[in-house]
Amino acid sequence: MIAIMKQGTTTEQRDNLCQWFKTMGLDVHISQGEYTTIIGLIGDTSKVDINLLESLSIIDSVKRITEPFKNANRKFHAQPTIIEAAGQKIGGGHFQIIAGPCSVENEEQILSVARGVKEAGATLFRGGAFKPRTSPYDFQGLHGEGMRLLSLAKKETGLGIVTEIMNINDLPLFEDVDIIQVGARNMQNFDLLKELGRTDKVILIKRGLASTLKELLMSAEYVMSGGNEKVVLCERGIRTFETYTRNTLDVSAVPMLHELSHLPVIVDPSHGTGIARMVPSMALAAAASGADGLMIEVHNDPEHALSDGAQSLTPAQFADLTKRIEKIREAIS
Repeated sequence: MIAIMKQGTTTEQRDNLCQWFKTMGLDVHISQGEYTTIIGLIGDTSKVDINLLESLSIIDSVKRITEPFKNANRKFHAQPTIIEAAGQKIGGGHFQIIAGPCSVENEEQILSVARGVKEAGATLFRGGAFKPRTSPYDFQGLHGEGMRLLSLAKKETGLGIVTEIMNINDLPLFEDVDIIQVGARNMQNFDLLKELGRTDKVILIKRGLASTLKELLMSAEYVMSGGNEKVVLCERGIRTFETYTRNTLDVSAVPMLHELSHLPVIVDPSHGTGIARMVPSMALAAAASGADGLMIEVHNDPEHALSDGAQSLTPAQFADLTKRIEKIREAIS
């Protein structure tokens, strides 16, 4: 349930109303816009008398929210949320490009790519130290050593780090990480999401391989219900009956998620198709659809990459793409 307050309501009146709601055992979420204040109520709202609430002089209107995701719902928070990580803002008109290799392989590789993507315009650096792979015989990442190399790249380039967590026991290793990524396979690892909800880190949640938008938003709700509202959603392609591409990139997810939620939405065109030559087209389409950012895989030697080389751009290709993305952004602004 949400209660929209009338303009001119004082802070004292608002706080008294919130205290009344709390005496009913309800959690209260306040969204302060430029012209409107929205009070979101979470819990058993059946005990709230809507007629009584609407009769109050400070209440403009009251609405029940039927969707199960409350904190992530745009009805709770009419203005788009702007999230800051490593000095970079995401959402609400702020567009960021996250780039880097699928896996951290060695020091020379990670520093070379970090320098290259920064020069080309990337504002955050991605790289996997822990890699969930379909085959147990594939490269699984460098783990702790990989985290050290990511920190080294951050120190040298100043780029914030985005990397994936698989096990909450590894959280102490993520001290220097700016955005913790929850991969597609862990999108519904609810115990992991609950623990991340207790952190103060930005959490980037990738859509599951066969998950609906509602399920993605419910995963965000798990994090937000724990107290951490710094969540970014990521469309990275879903599995369909199509076999020519690794996944099917659902570009329509961007405007729909923006309609449903106030959270920033970025797109990963690399996993979206799994084919490097298709990444530029999908990245431009995502930018045109209103995405708040892109996550693109870049490798200095894709042919010899230890994971996902087939979908990785070279630094030169990435540099060319960022110029085209800038033109698209100018065209739609």
